[in-house]
Amino acid sequence: MLTLTIGTFAIALNHILLISALIFATLVGWRVAKRGGENPESVLFSLFLLGMLAARVSFVLMYWSDYRNDWLQVIDLRDGGFLAWPGIIVLVLAALAYGWRRPPLRKPLSAGVITGLLFWGITSLSLNLYDKGSQLPSITLRTADGQEVQLADYKGGPLVINLWATWCPPCRREMPVLERAQRQRPDVTFLFVNQAESMQSVSTYLATQGLTLDNVLFDAGGSLGQAVGSMALPTTLFYQADGRLINSHLGELSQASLARALEPFDTAPQRKPTCQASATC
Repeated sequence: MLTLTIGTFAIALNHILLISALIFATLVGWRVAKRGGENPESVLFSLFLLGMLAARVSFVLMYWSDYRNDWLQVIDLRDGGFLAWPGIIVLVLAALAYGWRRPPLRKPLSAGVITGLLFWGITSLSLNLYDKGSQLPSITLRTADGQEVQLADYKGGPLVINLWATWCPPCRREMPVLERAQRQRPDVTFLFVNQAESMQSVSTYLATQGLTLDNVLFDAGGSLGQAVGSMALPTTLFYQADGRLINSHLGELSQASLARALEPFDTAPQRKPTCQASATC
């Protein structure tokens, strides 16, 4: 499961785990401080923001070639571009500095930081292991001319599946990024699986926007989103040639975040599935 859905509201589980780790760290730090020491609540929140900033800056520097032509993308956090380890290192070093300067803060802050990092690390690892063990669902979809195709027919090469809809603003914003990647990575098959919209409305939208997508498929009942445990749009899934899920991204993709997600395919066998569904069929 990739998202937690309550009515029409959906939030990514990895975001929930991150916020929960901060809350858990704050509670533990507060409990330890009651036995003697300084309440670390404000410091923990500052460390959290500092760690997130370091994680973002590290990501931007690593993928600077994808950001240098659009500076606004640097501050657009919706692409989820963060590197965890630099953020953790900066957070720990800053916590040590706080503890060195404020002795009453040492035990409560140490307890909070260690608890929060352990909670986030263990739960995130468990979630990733669970998700990455998932196989490509056995779902029947339709092409632009109404023909039925099996999703499993696309196994045999690196596969990227984008769940989207024309009414979804982040879906529309990321579509040119995916279209460009589709041209630049002929070794990867990109499937654009529209969720519960008519073929006519999708064709009209693509034509008016000047978008050329090789594989547009239609999921009238939203069965693919239900099968992968994500009711949020856009959702992008990355599968190996054997149909095993290796990564997923909820929300808008930037050129940099997509480049990072495609890196595992750089050494994959360059063999594409034989099944193709053209948007112009």
